[in-house]
Amino acid sequence: MQISAWRSRRGMSVDSPTAVMPVQIPRPHGRGWIPLYSSMPMPARSPDEHHRASTPLELFFDLVFVVAIAQAAAGLHRAVLAHQIGHGLLGFTMVFFAIWWAWMNFTWFASAYDPDDTIYRITVLVQLTGALILAAGLAAAFDRMDFTAVVVGYVVMRVAMVSQWLRAARHNPEYATSAKRNAIGITILQLGWIGMLAVPSPTVLIVFIVLALGEFAVPIWAERHRPTPWHAGHITERYGLFTIIVLGESILAATLAIQAALAAGTALTSLLTLIVGGLLIVYSAWWLYFDDLDPARMSVTSLRRGFVWAYGHALVFAATAAIGAGLAIAVDQGTGHTAISLRTASFAIAIPVALFLTMQWLLNDLLPVRPVQRPWLLPFMAVLVLLTPFGPAPASVMGLLMVAAVGLR
Repeated sequence: MQISAWRSRRGMSVDSPTAVMPVQIPRPHGRGWIPLYSSMPMPARSPDEHHRASTPLELFFDLVFVVAIAQAAAGLHRAVLAHQIGHGLLGFTMVFFAIWWAWMNFTWFASAYDPDDTIYRITVLVQLTGALILAAGLAAAFDRMDFTAVVVGYVVMRVAMVSQWLRAARHNPEYATSAKRNAIGITILQLGWIGMLAVPSPTVLIVFIVLALGEFAVPIWAERHRPTPWHAGHITERYGLFTIIVLGESILAATLAIQAALAAGTALTSLLTLIVGGLLIVYSAWWLYFDDLDPARMSVTSLRRGFVWAYGHALVFAATAAIGAGLAIAVDQGTGHTAISLRTASFAIAIPVALFLTMQWLLNDLLPVRPVQRPWLLPFMAVLVLLTPFGPAPASVMGLLMVAAVGLR
């Protein structure tokens, strides 16, 4: 009975002749049984599965990756305060790409294949270990452009992903070509990332761009044969949950900056307008994002539009994380802990907010599944946000503009 129910939930035939009898161990706290197989099948999950939700392992995966994003945002914060804006943006872009790309690849894979057995769990935990290695190397990447630990962590994550794709290919003949293409492409690119460590500094950026474009191309090439059976509702939930966590990281970054300012004797009243404006920005970003998050958008659009939606979220996540860094920079400027101007600190908030609004417009108004009212609204608001650093109380005005965008939307 336990085996039949488990196989049914995974979309497998209960009487399949390829079934392997499991050794079972009780799940803690009486939550059923964990099937353990020496050679367990990894069947593709149904894209029409009802009540599909993120698993505890996926939520744990998100948490570890947000730790890495918080480190990347902190690096950007330090670079701007040190008047190394170009250096900080470059470092943030490079490390954020590694974090986001590994997260996205796992998310889409797990939407199609997730047996939740011991081998799968251990492989995911190896990926998490790679993310922690990457996070530990972010300071060196920002301060000295030393990407050794970042590359090592990234390769650990991606090699573990290769093993997942090979396992999926073995147990799903109908999707084997797509899975093998993913595995081959990832493996070749990891050799390139390792080789990047030996490249002279002036050409690192060129090599990075080439390899990043290669990473983008692998799923497109692989999925052209036969798209993996991802679940539209599951994917939108995963992206939504990750957005919530990154928004929380932005609030945490600003809170820690305010806490440090108060500990140094700064009066809370001097930061009041910035605090209110920052909260309005973050709350409105949440509102705008989730009002537009719709599984129907993923289920009816073409594969090409699906790739645009998935890849475009890199800038949504990056902008959301950078908002937190910008708020922390503004707190430091307002309390006299940095010599940068108010206008520069304001642009540190305005640019990621404008980018967030622009991406919401591109992904949800230009890829519509239903008519959108006021399709001009978000780009217009983005332009107004970029003008706020030239006026008084820029953070508060940005917050009010975001609230207006929510109301008019």
